[in-house]
Amino acid sequence: MLPPISAQTPESLKDWLAERDEPAYRADQILQWVHQKGATDWSAMSNLPGTLRNQLLESFQFSSVEPAKEQGSLDTTLKFLWKLSDGQFVESVLIPANPALYGESSDRHTLCVSTQVGCAYGCRFCASGLEGFKRNLTPAEIVDQVLAVERIRRDAASARDRLITNLVIMGMGEPMANYDNLLAALDILNAVWGTGIGARKITISTSGLVPRIRELTQQPKQYRLAISLHGATDAVREQIMPINRRYPLKELAAAVAEYQSVKNGMITLEYILIEGINDHLDQVVPLAQLAKQLRAKVNLIPYNQVYGLEWNRPSLEAQDAFLDGLKALGTPVTLRREKGHDIDAACGQLRLRTEKELAASVP
Repeated sequence: MLPPISAQTPESLKDWLAERDEPAYRADQILQWVHQKGATDWSAMSNLPGTLRNQLLESFQFSSVEPAKEQGSLDTTLKFLWKLSDGQFVESVLIPANPALYGESSDRHTLCVSTQVGCAYGCRFCASGLEGFKRNLTPAEIVDQVLAVERIRRDAASARDRLITNLVIMGMGEPMANYDNLLAALDILNAVWGTGIGARKITISTSGLVPRIRELTQQPKQYRLAISLHGATDAVREQIMPINRRYPLKELAAAVAEYQSVKNGMITLEYILIEGINDHLDQVVPLAQLAKQLRAKVNLIPYNQVYGLEWNRPSLEAQDAFLDGLKALGTPVTLRREKGHDIDAACGQLRLRTEKELAASVP
């Protein structure tokens, strides 16, 4: 299989061009078409000679992801299902700007991307790991989710809404378990010659892989960190997140505090509210204390129903009571209202539904 063009750097492309007696400046032109001008195929690269475009066609894969399905929700959230070259599927979600999301009022579009096919960490409420872990995504497969959505958005009616401004790494899979490929992808997405998304507009989420958090602390780039917390005490968190047995909250909090002290950026504590599991008000005080310790904000997310799982979202009254309890303690907190609840919004759910439909269609 041909290597993907999206994984190439200026240096690797210059080497490839030199082997073909082409000038080095062509590397910048190629990368501009790939990352910034939204080229949909090689023929669109109009400032390249035809012979070079043919050589690119013969040498590189244009995209490592193929659009399989697209779902839109009532609040304009868009979910994309991508088919990979080996027939596996992953998802991305484009989330519209809204003051309720991460507490920011700026006009932006945030893309949530996947890093793995499936997941090995077994969070009991999550659709991504229901069929186990399949494989890590390559750097190109992570980058191409962003590029593919940007190509689609360039066809939108409003030019202002076309391009992705923020990136969150919290789709299918555990991002920190695909650490090397993720950082290679982010180097491209952050680079001036690449997609050019600022490091502080990129948020990496983790369920709590403490060694990787410490490793990320030593990286020079100022990526933001989000913790998939979902329980403010070990007793509650262990019910739904097996990783807490390996890295309990005290150890996790120490690693996050170190990250915060080095990077001096806001930490986000993601907290999915699940009826009867972690929505009790006795979680409010320890959650507020943890947020204060880490100088973090809390993002409350009502649970999105997953077919085949027993969990439900709390009532609106229970959601508001939890929110009000945190506010009363002075905790920076937002409650994410409807963001794709009317589509297969839970990570991995569209993939599972599609795979079941394909399996049922085989005679």
